[in-house]
Amino acid sequence: MNKLSDSQLGIFYALGAYLMWGIAPLYFKHLGFIPVYEILAHRVIWSVVVTALLVSYLKDWPNVISVCRSYKSLLMLIVTSLLISCNWLVFIWAINNGKMLEASLGYFINPIVNVMLGLIFLSERLSRLKWFAVFLAFIGVAAQAWQLGELPWVSLVLPFSFAFYGLLRKKVKVKAITGLFLETMVVLPIAAFYLMVMTDSATSNLFNNDWSLNMWLMMAGIVTAMPLIFFGQAALRLPLSTLGFFQYLAPSLLFLFAVLLYDEPISFIKMFTFACIWSGILLFVFENKLIKWFK
Repeated sequence: MNKLSDSQLGIFYALGAYLMWGIAPLYFKHLGFIPVYEILAHRVIWSVVVTALLVSYLKDWPNVISVCRSYKSLLMLIVTSLLISCNWLVFIWAINNGKMLEASLGYFINPIVNVMLGLIFLSERLSRLKWFAVFLAFIGVAAQAWQLGELPWVSLVLPFSFAFYGLLRKKVKVKAITGLFLETMVVLPIAAFYLMVMTDSATSNLFNNDWSLNMWLMMAGIVTAMPLIFFGQAALRLPLSTLGFFQYLAPSLLFLFAVLLYDEPISFIKMFTFACIWSGILLFVFENKLIKWFK
């Protein structure tokens, strides 16, 4: 049997990462009877366990200690920890409160937000087509705000928190697993205190739960860490332009689950919003081909 090439392996890892991110909502929906803050606490706690095991397996503790000795890196990871925790909280809340379509829209907007942050903080330039794509995204969000009578906060908090998270993580330049381990360690005391002291739900005491429920809760660490590992491997083997095509897989699955599995209502305004966002994405992805075609 022939061995897979680096690019083929990269595609395998990219598909794995975005498919895992895409089906993660099914996992959180399954735990919908558990309070949102409690699910978040388990996600933090078991992510610490999984990433600690991975750091041990990779013999990467010297790197963890080195990052901890850097005041600037540690401070930056505290900020990224708060950003990703906010992202996780809003995502879980949206999935379990019938806002899956809004979450999907948020992650479709995310690449455009990344470009805007690059423009503001990294002095990157936008072509006229990309400016038009940003304008389309703005029109889509404005349409949602007009229908709701307020800003679609889920669709804005998710992309902005994740985009700022990515921007800061890019500046820290810490390995993915090391970074995730330290980020979850930052909020671990809060998660543990909430689970052991503050919450008093029927599922908060693991000793009172049946083993199958506890296994589902512990899986939160794997659901969090595994896509990140696959993504890291894909990023090593594929150019960013290729990897970019895969990032729309997860919100596309989220959109399909919302409409086909969970019967979330999709109004004309929502379809108009998605049409604006998808059109903007197509302009981003096929900009060079469009320029050549119109010449």
